[in-house]
Amino acid sequence: MNPPKLTPKAPAVIPPVIPPEQSLITYPSAFPIKVMGAQVEGFLEAVLAVTRQFDPGFDPATVEIRSSSGGRYLGITVTVTATSREQLDELYRTLSTHPMVKVVL
Repeated sequence: MNPPKLTPKAPAVIPPVIPPEQSLITYPSAFPIKVMGAQVEGFLEAVLAVTRQFDPGFDPATVEIRSSSGGRYLGITVTVTATSREQLDELYRTLSTHPMVKVVL
């Protein structure tokens, strides 16, 4: 049996600058982020560690976890307290570039 081929991830996309008065998000607010990756040891812990870097008051009780139907992938939804667009952008960028993460929504 051959090991799965690893494909390089696309570079993180930097969103356009939106003036605060045009933002659809009111800060601070609860903001859910879905993170997907292979169901491997340490994936959940890695996602939670990154999340805590950007939201020190993060409550792990709000985490939702779902396995894919085949059991190969894990979907993790973390709800952070978003305090600014910059915080969210940097959190998305950090999660997107993490080697264990496949997709961030």
